[in-house]
Amino acid sequence: MNNRVGLRDLKGVARSLITYRMRPLHGRGLDRIYQAFVGPGDLAIDVGAHVGDRLAAFRRLGARVIAMEPNATLFRVLAWLHGRDSGVTLLPDAAGARSGPGVLHLNRANPTVSTMSDSFVEAARATAGWRSQVWNEPVAVSVLTLDDVIARHGPPAFIKIDAEGVEPDILTGLSRLPPAVSFEITTMARAAGLAALDRTLALGCNRFKFSLGESHRFLQPNWIDGAAMRSFLTALPEHTNSGDVYGVTDDWTPRTRPSSG
Repeated sequence: MNNRVGLRDLKGVARSLITYRMRPLHGRGLDRIYQAFVGPGDLAIDVGAHVGDRLAAFRRLGARVIAMEPNATLFRVLAWLHGRDSGVTLLPDAAGARSGPGVLHLNRANPTVSTMSDSFVEAARATAGWRSQVWNEPVAVSVLTLDDVIARHGPPAFIKIDAEGVEPDILTGLSRLPPAVSFEITTMARAAGLAALDRTLALGCNRFKFSLGESHRFLQPNWIDGAAMRSFLTALPEHTNSGDVYGVTDDWTPRTRPSSG
């Protein structure tokens, strides 16, 4: 892990903490959408934990959490916020298709979009609204497959994946889905999101919904099949930027009724 922390890191982390950890409405929105997927006694895996807003929501709902965050500065923040919580296991690793070494491209000013995807960085350079983003430095990180994580810590009820274009690789490292999963899609890297959708279909997901940006509400009132979700994602306007696909298998039973918003 890279141990250097500069002014840009501190400003970027402060911005993330204000955006994701200091807005009560944001936290309540997360609780509302995740309450259908995790509850007391469940295990959730948070891939790309960032500053832990999703992690905190899972804990408020009573779930134990495995949180993966390869950015050393963000990992320190997670340790400060959650390191004394026996219900949280923090892993300073990225998730990927194979366990071993990897390279993380740091965005020090905006750490939430640090990525292991070269194609994500290239797409950003050609996309309006993203060209101001700078990936300052590649750093060596450790990569674990989700299969390895699950073998060590047990089967989850839910996996959340937010890894800036690496979602298909992460799902490749998973041989059996939990009852429910979510993964991010960005319109500038739409192909990665569609590949992630295809992988979840291959693993047994058969019903899907979409939540735009940080709205924490589903756009679909009812679950739709994979073909319908592919059509929806393909038609998603570029300016919508990003959102999360939620997929469930036949093994999923809602903890509470999810809000369609």
